[in-house]
Amino acid sequence: MAQTSESDMIDIMGLRLHNLHRSTIAERVITAAGSKQKMLVVNANANLVVLSQTLGWMSALFSKADIAFCDGAGVQLAIRLLKGRAAHRTTPPEWIGAVLEALGPNASIFWLGGSKEAVVQAARNYEARYGVRPAGVQDGFFDMAKDSVENLALVARINSAAPSILLVNMGMPRQERWLWDNWDRLQTGVAITGGALVDHAAGHVHRPPRWVANLGIEWLVRLVREPKRLWRRYLLGLPVFGLFVLRYAVSGNNRKRVR
Repeated sequence: MAQTSESDMIDIMGLRLHNLHRSTIAERVITAAGSKQKMLVVNANANLVVLSQTLGWMSALFSKADIAFCDGAGVQLAIRLLKGRAAHRTTPPEWIGAVLEALGPNASIFWLGGSKEAVVQAARNYEARYGVRPAGVQDGFFDMAKDSVENLALVARINSAAPSILLVNMGMPRQERWLWDNWDRLQTGVAITGGALVDHAAGHVHRPPRWVANLGIEWLVRLVREPKRLWRRYLLGLPVFGLFVLRYAVSGNNRKRVR
């Protein structure tokens, strides 16, 4: 597995990120998935950074991750303001297609999270589009307590299926918490926090053009499309994120305060 140099690492507001272009992320995932290596891939947007300020285990998860990347204009701007560095920004829907095209029928995906309808449709669509085999599906409505009967059975199913890729699409911070609780129990495969990727794959949600993301206003497009679900995250969450950035800037302290 390729190593990340210190120059490619950024510690921002208590989280360790890898400053990698999306093509590099795709290459590393292809290599790991093709050889059934374990790899943990997580991402940080403004919402996750806010959550991480009160969830002490989050920074530990990011330190454990093989790839932790910037996924959001807010985090990218915070890196510029607090660290004086330019950072790459990407999101799983931008590079997962290239990964699956390269792997094709040699790869399998276990889909975890989303509605029952979405997770089944996503598996069908990706099999038809990329030839990648579905290793299993599980909607996000189960008892995810670490030692619950349902959760232990799920981990056993995933290990038995031995997928090349495990897509965890349960939203923040549920998907990260599930990986924190279960990562050491999983035996093989590349685990990726996908968030709404399952809805993209199912055809329920469509991403705006790349130029919208480049302008840093993808959040606004998503808010307009799904106001009931996202108004709290963006209209309340973004100002809170801004306050945390300001606090770090004023104090000159880029180490997270664990509570």
